[in-house]
Amino acid sequence: MEFVLVIPLVFLLIAGLAEVAVLARTSLQVAAAAREGARAAATTPDTSKAVEAARRALGEELGGRARITVRRPPVVGRPAQVTVAVHYTLLSALGGLRVPLESTAVMRVEGVR
Repeated sequence: MEFVLVIPLVFLLIAGLAEVAVLARTSLQVAAAAREGARAAATTPDTSKAVEAARRALGEELGGRARITVRRPPVVGRPAQVTVAVHYTLLSALGGLRVPLESTAVMRVEGVR
């Protein structure tokens, strides 16, 4: 009898843990995309290449929904900054809770060789 009462709670706990794991993975993807964008911004003056690199690192689904901002000064040695922001929908089966994920990466602008 108690088994029938506990099983739904166990399944809910397992589903919640899976959602948190996917949220953590998505957060890591956002951070990696910001790093890739910053690396591209540091090596080329064309900021669209930094945006493209960040979107490529996110993949098709996340890349299409991401908001990417690039600040790159034209001076060698100054910091180039890329920010990637995505809204992740947690518990989408229950109506969804939007969780904002954002990461910023900074790298120094390199000289053109």
